[in-house]
Amino acid sequence: MRHDEGNFKGLYNHNIYFQKWSSGEKSKAVIFIAHGYAEHSGRYMNVVNHFIPLDYHVYALDHRGHGKSDGKLDEVSDFSMFVADLKKFFDIIRDEYPDEKIFLIGHSMGSVISLLYALEYQQKLAGLVISGGGLAKPGDPPLPQRPADQPLDSSFLSRDPEVIKAYENDPLVYRGPIPQTIESGMFKGLSRLSDEVKNIILPVIIMAGDGCTDGARSQILYDSIGSKDKTLKRYPGLMHEIYNETEHPKVMADLEVWLRAHL
Repeated sequence: MRHDEGNFKGLYNHNIYFQKWSSGEKSKAVIFIAHGYAEHSGRYMNVVNHFIPLDYHVYALDHRGHGKSDGKLDEVSDFSMFVADLKKFFDIIRDEYPDEKIFLIGHSMGSVISLLYALEYQQKLAGLVISGGGLAKPGDPPLPQRPADQPLDSSFLSRDPEVIKAYENDPLVYRGPIPQTIESGMFKGLSRLSDEVKNIILPVIIMAGDGCTDGARSQILYDSIGSKDKTLKRYPGLMHEIYNETEHPKVMADLEVWLRAHL
């Protein structure tokens, strides 16, 4: 496996860190990943290790204010800033692979970013993969309620204690209180999606664990999205990070089947 890393200039001239993995062979397609809140691109090695032997290329960036990228979380006033960086990242990938299909994976906060991206640029994607994302029922708050001064609760990520331990000891994972700007941006993004997700019509697969609220929220997203070519996979007992649960080989296999059908 070949691994490369680098930076590109994102919005406001921020250095945005990214990684690329490849088998060195001509690929079936390109996967690029938009990670979740407080984490970084290096936490998706189960995806990388599954798809590189199958001759996919995998790209992943660290969102601004995350991981090895420039910026601070409380500087993100609107998720359009994340979307602008993602567009620049896509253009880099497209320049390198002008003829290959490109699939976007968005996890958790990255699913909101990816869906907002799709509202603007879906014609450029071969398909969209949503993990650990969804929409609230009408009248429900779009975000889970929690004390404002506490960090993200790691217990809902996975049932695997080693995953939790690695997350809590990862120096690139942000463990401070959730900035109000991020919550406000998430709220606005989800509100827009509730109104406009019907306009997303590209092929999509929505994947979620039923061991937390993701399953029900993903069902609402599935019912609301405008795509005719749409698939929902709900996994009984799995928590938020389905790619990091012990059952991840099953999840990866389901994703592999879906990708293969859309090549």
